[in-house]
Amino acid sequence: MKYYIGIDLGTSSCKGIIADRNGKIYASHTVKYGVSYPAPGYSEQDPEDWLRAAVEILKVLTKGRAEDVAGVAVAGQMHGLVMLDENDKVIRPAILWNDGRSEKETAYLNSLENLADLTGNVAFAGFTAPKILWVKAHEPENFAKTRKICLPKDYVAYKLTGVFSTDYSDAAGMLLLDTKDKRWSEEMCAICGIDKGMLPDLYESYEITGKLKKEFGLPKAYLCAGAGDNAGAAVGTDTLHEGDCSISLGTSGTVFLPCDAFPASSGTALHNFCHANGRFHMMGCILSASSCDEWWTKRILDTGFDMFTTERAGRTGVYFLPYLMGERCPHNDVNARGAFIGLTPSTTREDMCLALCEGVAYALRDCVEAAGVKITEATLSGGAAKSPLWQTVVANVLGADIYVTETEQGPSFGAALLAMTGCGEYASVEEAAGATVRKRLAVKHDPTAAALYNKGYESYKKLYPALKEFFRAERAANA
Repeated sequence: MKYYIGIDLGTSSCKGIIADRNGKIYASHTVKYGVSYPAPGYSEQDPEDWLRAAVEILKVLTKGRAEDVAGVAVAGQMHGLVMLDENDKVIRPAILWNDGRSEKETAYLNSLENLADLTGNVAFAGFTAPKILWVKAHEPENFAKTRKICLPKDYVAYKLTGVFSTDYSDAAGMLLLDTKDKRWSEEMCAICGIDKGMLPDLYESYEITGKLKKEFGLPKAYLCAGAGDNAGAAVGTDTLHEGDCSISLGTSGTVFLPCDAFPASSGTALHNFCHANGRFHMMGCILSASSCDEWWTKRILDTGFDMFTTERAGRTGVYFLPYLMGERCPHNDVNARGAFIGLTPSTTREDMCLALCEGVAYALRDCVEAAGVKITEATLSGGAAKSPLWQTVVANVLGADIYVTETEQGPSFGAALLAMTGCGEYASVEEAAGATVRKRLAVKHDPTAAALYNKGYESYKKLYPALKEFFRAERAANA
């Protein structure tokens, strides 16, 4: 029997599974690590922590199976800046996807009239290109040492195989890729002051890039290019066809919409990226999703999750803006901050818990509205996806029926399917997902609750514009 390993290189942990071609998972393993916040709005990690975690996962999952492992793939957190010197040593901690320090650099890139033509996207502070410009301006000695630039999962892949590679779905989030034509943009490289030769070779997510080095004890295992975590999760939830929709409720939140052709909406507040199946997708990303719940229930309330019911859905009069780390889509504002609004002496803790969940769902609806689509069903994944309360709120705010998959390991399972495809078990990513991904209906939306939330959403939409200038001024005053 052949086995395939999928790894999800996340922000707070690295998760791995080992499965056969039928999608049966035989074992899983998770390794946690920390995030450093050296200054307000900064977010960094040590790439060596990722590598140690991945190696441990390979060791644990392949015990007694090493000779039968045929393929490995990694789905990873996107946008992170990893810089290597001439000896392939990490120069500085990786700057992560939720880092907001590059506000000025982002504004500069967005002032370029041809940015959308070059990349298919507008600039966000979380993207890689603004981070490169920030290092160039603020750490010129580190910039001068740089010989290679890559993304988190691709650093791990490079150390596992010695092949410097990336895939199109992850590369699209660097703002260095001509997304429509699938090539590095020499013009963007020049704008960032780097050479195209500093970037990895480009592959489709399911293509084999190399064999694992002998030191890792998997003599027959090939590594596939892998994917950005959201594209990997979309594979793991069989969100591969135009008209599909998947929603992730992890540390961040995403609305993922596959497209057969490059989106006509290039240059908007949504991301226009390559998909792991060789096509494209639109994606809206909010920086804080289930992390809001983590902050509120554990750090503030010091209690467990789901401390609310949906009986007062859309009727508490309390609203929550989930901008704890600033916001990406559709506002593109690193200055935005979280806020509870509408509190009265009669407001209960349960009201605030419900409002927090509703605020995250409203922010996801912002992304759906920006895409200009109407969804009637969506597949939910991520840490909060298993909560019936979260499922219900998201269903009714979006007015869509919610499905979940039998396995909760979206990105890691998707990565395993990419490995199966690359190694020839399936002719396409669609065939692999169709044969292995199983979904069930979790919640049908309630038209009555959805009507209440339609009214609530109209109120919610007024809050950010009313507070935008306040957020900007406060951050400037406290800089």
